[in-house]
Amino acid sequence: MGRVFLRHPGGLRIYSCAHCDTPLTNRGELVSTRFTGATGRAFLFNKVVNLNFSELEYRIMLTGRHIVRDVSCKSCGTRLGWIYEYATEESQRYKEGRVILERALITESEGFDEGE
Repeated sequence: MGRVFLRHPGGLRIYSCAHCDTPLTNRGELVSTRFTGATGRAFLFNKVVNLNFSELEYRIMLTGRHIVRDVSCKSCGTRLGWIYEYATEESQRYKEGRVILERALITESEGFDEGE
């Protein structure tokens, strides 16, 4: 296998994989902290980088039926959450294309000011 190409999301606060510290997203992409995953609290983000995606899968969740893909860290392979591909309920469509990262599986740290 070749070298893994990683992107850095930039920003003042960075969320990274707790296992290998690969940067995933920043606080500016955070939509909501009011979600629950398999490990407890989970966050919804607009954009996340450095992920691998599983095959599509139908899941019945508390908010209805969704088509999702599990997401894992591109560097170490740790499963971090899922991405919503499609929501059957009209009220849940805002989740489509957004990513859930489980809080127990990510860390938050200082980033950098892109303006300097």
